[in-house]
Amino acid sequence: MLNKYPYINGHLLISPCRHVADLEALQDDEAAELAYRLRQAVRILKEVYRPDGFNLGMNLGRVAGAGVEEHLHYHLLPRWNGDTNFMSVLADTRVISEPLSLTWETLAPHFEGARFPGASGFT
Repeated sequence: MLNKYPYINGHLLISPCRHVADLEALQDDEAAELAYRLRQAVRILKEVYRPDGFNLGMNLGRVAGAGVEEHLHYHLLPRWNGDTNFMSVLADTRVISEPLSLTWETLAPHFEGARFPGASGFT
C-alpha cells in the first residue's frame, strides 16, 4: 500500500490481509507472507528508485503512534544520502518530489502478478 501522507517518495506500507493488531496474533503462514512481501518490496524499491538505504518500522498500539490500531503494518521508507526526511521533525513539513499517483504508476507494474509461494520453504 502507499502511505496517504508519505515521509518520502516510495514510502510503502506492508500489511497482512487479515485485520490483526498484534504480531503475536499472526498465524505462521501470515508472518511468513508478511516477511516475503517486505523482502519483495525492498527488492522492487531498490530496482526502481535505487535508494542508498531504508528505514523499516512498525507502530503497535495508539501510544506507539499507530494510526490504525487494529491493523498492523510495516512502514518501509527508501532513503538517499542528503534526502530531506529531517523536515518532518524540524518544521512539521514534508518534502515529496512526486505525487502519489506517479508513485503508484511507477511501482504497481512491478507488484502485479506476484504470488506468495506459501509457507513451505521458510525456516
